[in-house]
Amino acid sequence: MQSIIKQELNEHLKTLDATTKSIGSALEVAANICIDSLKQGGKILIFGNGGSAADAQHIAAELVGRYKLERKGLSAIALSTDTSSLTAIANDYGYEHVFDRQIEALANPEDVAVGISTSGNSDNVINALKLAKDIGCKSIGLSGKSGGNMNKLCDVNLIIPAVDTARIQEMHILLGHIICHLIEIEFSMSE
Repeated sequence: MQSIIKQELNEHLKTLDATTKSIGSALEVAANICIDSLKQGGKILIFGNGGSAADAQHIAAELVGRYKLERKGLSAIALSTDTSSLTAIANDYGYEHVFDRQIEALANPEDVAVGISTSGNSDNVINALKLAKDIGCKSIGLSGKSGGNMNKLCDVNLIIPAVDTARIQEMHILLGHIICHLIEIEFSMSE
């Protein structure tokens, strides 16, 4: 067990090091997109499947509640949390439309769509990003591997340079926390 624990921790550190080297200014760009939207009265709409759905919910909670600093609540919605909408849309239109139908109903041009997909190719995430772009929303991707189809749909795609889903997800929540912190600093200073 100890060798497996060490191996997992070392793989995490390798992925963190590679991410640190590759992310560059993209993280700052993503944070500024969110800050600009929120200052214009927009909201952050976050979505993904499985562990990425949990990350969407986690990030939205950090913004609506707080991450580290006291400030007003910020408008963020995880599109994976309304089970009635998810199941009705999946039943009536197909699972590939569970997020784009919500984008259609909730998104305005001043909003930001944040799609999370470790492959960058999840059909329902791609469909939502396409529609968000048509509406005029800015979009941010959290992906891995090569970034997949999200590369051509996102204003900024934060690609984790890894193929292991667990390592990609670990970096996604770290980047989500950093973005929340940058947003929070801006809003706690402006109050």
